[in-house]
Amino acid sequence: MDTATHIAIGVGLNAIATQDPSMHDNFPAIMTTLVAGSLIPDIDTVTKLKNNATYISNHRGVTHSIPFTILWPLILTLLIFTFFHDVHPMHVWLWAQLAVFLHVFVDIFNSYGTQALRPLSNKWIQLGIINTFDPIIFIILLIGIVLWSIGFHPYLVFFPILGILVAYYIIRYIIQQSIRKKALGLIDNSDKPVKVFVIPTLRFMQWRVAIQTIENDYVGRSYGGNIVFSDKVKRQPYPSESLMHDAKNDANIKAFLNFSSIYRWHTRRVDDETIELRFIDLRYLNDDHYAFTAIAHLNNDRKVLNSYTGWVFTEDKLQRKLHV
Repeated sequence: MDTATHIAIGVGLNAIATQDPSMHDNFPAIMTTLVAGSLIPDIDTVTKLKNNATYISNHRGVTHSIPFTILWPLILTLLIFTFFHDVHPMHVWLWAQLAVFLHVFVDIFNSYGTQALRPLSNKWIQLGIINTFDPIIFIILLIGIVLWSIGFHPYLVFFPILGILVAYYIIRYIIQQSIRKKALGLIDNSDKPVKVFVIPTLRFMQWRVAIQTIENDYVGRSYGGNIVFSDKVKRQPYPSESLMHDAKNDANIKAFLNFSSIYRWHTRRVDDETIELRFIDLRYLNDDHYAFTAIAHLNNDRKVLNSYTGWVFTEDKLQRKLHV
């Protein structure tokens, strides 16, 4: 989820935690524990300051893993108890653990996903039923915070909200599966699907659809249940081993291939001395442009001259970033 929603979840947990006899006399400690716990797994966002490849390789990776889901609450408990001596460390730890767990848990429902099962598995868990920012969820949480702040009992506010959100997630899942079934029904029976992604957008009834089959890639959108494929491309042979030998070890290409779950590739000769290798993530078609991509230019000896990966929304901007 986005930062604002994580903060809203932290404030909602804070409201409930005020009813804990061991916590309710120290509001600053409660608020610090639960808001910090709701945000701390995203500390890896600082890697974006280095470059996109580092950010893509690390964001929602190890910081969202099983060991760190356990470690973060212990660190927070130590810090909180250092500054607030009149709180019970066990209760601080329990609330911090809940906040961190909820952060990691809600992130798996986005299309970006997390590596929440590390070190057991490095697979990205990307359920894709909730957009990174879901305005409905945020508004519901905001209404709850306002009702609590004007005097309503937190149990009467946030327990019903929890039920509403659970029902909302179930509804989103049902819609997603319905669209998935309908999309597969539009594909030729002889063209066997390999991967299918149905992921949300900001709009409740609008979803992105990407299907990879043995023969073709289909990309489109669902509008109120009606599916329109705007891009159908015959799949090309994977880039040759000689071309990929150095490219696959390039930081930008490697980060993209590690993260992206469904992608297309193609090569073209830019000039007599330069070959372009491009990978595009099929989940992010935006106004006829694939926003998430990895691109590398190689010389005739297959050595990478320059490369780039990230979210870019125009071809001109992509080429400028590639040559920076």
